[in-house]
Amino acid sequence: MIQLRKYILLLIIGLSLWAPSLCTSIWGNDFVVVIDPGHGGHDPGALGSFSKEKNINLNVALAFGKLIKKNNSDIKVIFTRKSDIFIPLDRRAEIANNAKADLFISIHTNSVGGSRTVQGASTWTLGLAKSKANLAVAKRENSVILYENDYRTRYAGFNPNSAESYIIFEFMQDKYMSQSVHLASLVQKEFRNTCKRIDRGVHQAGFLVLKASAMPSILVELGFISTPKEERFLNSNNGIKSMARGIYRAFLTYKKEQEIRLTGTSRTIIPEEKRNNITKEKTTRDLRDSSQNLIFKIQILTSTKKLSTNDKHFKNLKKVDIYKENNLYKYTYGASDDYNQILKTRRSISRLFKDAFIIAFKNGKRIDINKAIAEFKKRKR
Repeated sequence: MIQLRKYILLLIIGLSLWAPSLCTSIWGNDFVVVIDPGHGGHDPGALGSFSKEKNINLNVALAFGKLIKKNNSDIKVIFTRKSDIFIPLDRRAEIANNAKADLFISIHTNSVGGSRTVQGASTWTLGLAKSKANLAVAKRENSVILYENDYRTRYAGFNPNSAESYIIFEFMQDKYMSQSVHLASLVQKEFRNTCKRIDRGVHQAGFLVLKASAMPSILVELGFISTPKEERFLNSNNGIKSMARGIYRAFLTYKKEQEIRLTGTSRTIIPEEKRNNITKEKTTRDLRDSSQNLIFKIQILTSTKKLSTNDKHFKNLKKVDIYKENNLYKYTYGASDDYNQILKTRRSISRLFKDAFIIAFKNGKRIDINKAIAEFKKRKR
């Protein structure tokens, strides 16, 4: 019996070490994400020609959090600030630690002197800066502590402007490094593909706010406020929504992957990409109205009687369509003239409907899927 108890104890400890960032989710509690809009109050952050970094950070952070709250009932969102107030750097990490957060995402805007043309978004994780440029970014973000009267005491004599102070990051071991880097890579993928921004890559540097966070953590640099073109974009409604959506999609992808890895299943659904603020996947009505379109859909169910759109068999999917064939009611989800897009949609619901498959219609009539794919490929050339 003693040996069995030892084995169980070791197993529990091993599991907690293996997946520290998702322990709360596994046991059915909310997934907790802390969103940290950088700077605020009397700390403006970087300055542009007409705007301040602190406001860009807050706008994107709030939009990101709004997307989560609107679409995910199993995720708890905590902001380090929701208005224009100053929050000490160590307090931001403390908020995340006290909440036992699963992720910490700090949102910032970059700036560089001597150039008004450099563009692009980057995502950072904790580590030793391996170039002067990376060190400069860390220095700028860490200089926030200079706004605190007792910063020498609170940060053990750390001087954000001294390269020597950053030696501590060379010997630091971050047990969340691989998870943080993976999330950062997902964010950059979305910035590149969804937001259509220049990809400046994933980097490491010694950020105090990440050092004090006891969970996978990243720091996002949305773009360059020092470049007029990017400053205008990041202050526009389109820019705010686009960057927030990019971070949101990356966050959901990370969460879904981790849940599947740990439990074998996930209820997280990643929304379809957008292009020029219009979804690639057109509405079924729009597609019906254009009789010349080749349309791909995903067939999810077949029944002998007609089901209501909110039937439990649809597992909370919205906008399920129906057609009748050989005295059977057949139900479809999604509709697009882009085969690649509908393929992505099928993958996103494969957990809910393992036997779902793609079908095709032309002029309102179902056609052979292989012929439809061949026609699609010919049209794309």
